[in-house]
Parts: sequence; structure tokens; C-alpha cells
Amino acid sequence: MKRKCIAALVLILSTTFVTAQKLKPGFSKAEYIEMLRITSRHFDTAASILKIPGPKDFTKAYRSPVMGLDNRWDLWTNGDGVGVISIRGTTANPKGWMENFYAAMVPATGKLRVASDYEFSYALSQNPKAAVHLGWLIGTAFLARDIVPKIDSCYKAGTKDFMIVGHSQGGALSYLMTSHLRSLQQQKHLPADIQFKTYCSAGPKPGNLFYAYEYESITLGWAFNVVNSADWVPETPISLQTVNDFNKTNAFVNARPFIKKQKFPAKLALKHVYNKLEKPPLKAQRKYERYLGGFLSKRVKKALPGYVTPAFVHSTDYVRTGAFIVLLADPEYFIKFPDSKEKIFTHHLFEPYFYLADKLPD
Repeated sequence: MKRKCIAALVLILSTTFVTAQKLKPGFSKAEYIEMLRITSRHFDTAASILKIPGPKDFTKAYRSPVMGLDNRWDLWTNGDGVGVISIRGTTANPKGWMENFYAAMVPATGKLRVASDYEFSYALSQNPKAAVHLGWLIGTAFLARDIVPKIDSCYKAGTKDFMIVGHSQGGALSYLMTSHLRSLQQQKHLPADIQFKTYCSAGPKPGNLFYAYEYESITLGWAFNVVNSADWVPETPISLQTVNDFNKTNAFVNARPFIKKQKFPAKLALKHVYNKLEKPPLKAQRKYERYLGGFLSKRVKKALPGYVTPAFVHSTDYVRTGAFIVLLADPEYFIKFPDSKEKIFTHHLFEPYFYLADKLPD
């Protein structure tokens, strides 16, 4: 009798959990299109010019003020206890473009002084070699200060399921925001029973390989980047891999000692070849860091009083991150959306993404 009671209790608890869990793992075409409708509402042109329909099941509950480097987010809710954190992408404001180009890498864990009254503590990865895009980290810092209290309020009102979505720069910020919120859960600053599901859309590369490894591990089945195969934005930032971007155990660690042991003239020839392979990427990385890090730091300080430039990671090894859903551009697509040297965002806008997403199998 006692065993039957225990079994019944377990069944009740299991059923309650399943009922309470609104979100399910795995990519959903309908879910992504609804998220795309939501995040397109950041721009008036979505309704007036592109004729993109609004969300079917969600209503906007909150719109944040503009903050940081022209960042903003919306909270949407439905009647089923699901909240959506929708992060705006780049606008025509030069501050937002500066955030994109501020592409020096910094450690994925640390503290960042973004204002005289605000130091952002973050732990986006436990790997000490993990590094992320500095401009988007700044955007994440400002957004997090507003988003986390809203999540707490929603949770107290009974919402335990949240979708995170953003297109373009919003997709890049969605990567880092996902890592930050999951980190807060691990640190017990957010309840462990909150479920986050992420749809980055047209998201560029947010960090290096070591960041990508951990992001993919902790979000398995719960995070996706949806990209149009004709869109160039997900191919950015430019990646430069050097011999310093590998794990500690690698084939290059003993390259120079090995070369020194060789007899002349083999030693001279090998040294010449190795220098030709090793030095150009290192030189290019230093230039990348100088212009998209040091030079832009001066401009960011003018835009953000109190901002303190952090120490850079000497790397530019940006990689494709997360589970990808590819919207494959076929010949029919290019008839409707032809390549253009003048209209460089032809394949990046909402309309082609809606068009291709609608062609995905249900």
C-alpha cells in the first residue's frame, strides 16, 4: 500500500511538472516565425512598409527606454504564462554601429565598468580561454540591468518560461544574454526552474571557439541561430586565427624547438616557412585590435561617461556559435531577392527571412 501511494505521488508530481513546462526543446518553425513577428515590432516599417503581420499569440507588456549604445528590449506575454525577451537590432543611430564595430575581444568572465554608477559582473563561460565581443558585451550589460528585475517580477507572478529573441545585432546580444541569464541561475541569483529558450535570428559570431563550446553545451536543444544562407551578416566579425588560439596541447607548441634541432640547411628553410605562416596572422590580429579596440575605445568613452576600457584578449578568432537552422536560398529566392552591390542588406532584412522560414517543413 505504501509503495502504491509513493508511486501515485511521483506520477502526480511528474504530471504537474510536465503541465507547468510550457516550452519544449527543439526547433519549431511556428515558434520561430512568431518570434520573428515579435522582434520585427521594434521597427515601424515592419507594419507599414514590409507588411509583416504582428504576433498571433503575444501582446507587448513593456518597452524599455533606450540605453547604452542605442540598445532597447521589449517584454511580450501570452495567456499561457510564457514571456518573450525581444532585443532590438541595429538602428540608423551611429552609437549602435559603433557597438558592432567595437570588436576587440575580452574575457568571457569578469567585471566591466560601463558607467560611473554601474559595474557589470558577468560569467558567460567557465573556460578561462573563452572570449567575447566587447561592443555586444556592453550592450548586454545595460540590457541585463533592466531585464533581470523584470524576469524576477514575472516569476513572482507565475511566469517560469521565457523566450529570448533578436535579429541581427539583437541576435548577437541574445547569445550573450542567454549565457548571462543561465550563469545567474547557476549562481542562484535566478530561480533554477526558469526555462529559457533562445532564437537568435541572423546572428553574427559572438565570441571565440572556447565560448562557443560552452554555449553549445549548456543550451543543447534550447538555443538556435536561424540564418539566411545568402546573408553576409552572420559571417561577421572577420575571423583571424593565430597559433595562440589553440588549446594548450597542440601541434604548434614545440614547433620552434623542433626546428632548432634540425640540421642546416633544413633548419633555415623550415624557420623561413614557419615565420611566413605564423607572423602575418599575428600582425593582422594586432592591427584589428588596435583599430577596432583601442581606437574605438576613445569614442565609446565619449558616448558612455564613466566607461573604463577593459584589458583585451589578444585574439580575433570569432567562430560560428550554436545550433544553426539554415534557410537555404534557392534559385527561386534569388529571383525574388536578387544580389545587389548597392543594397547590401537585401538578404538580411526581415522580409527574406519570413519568406524562407515559411518554406521550411512544418
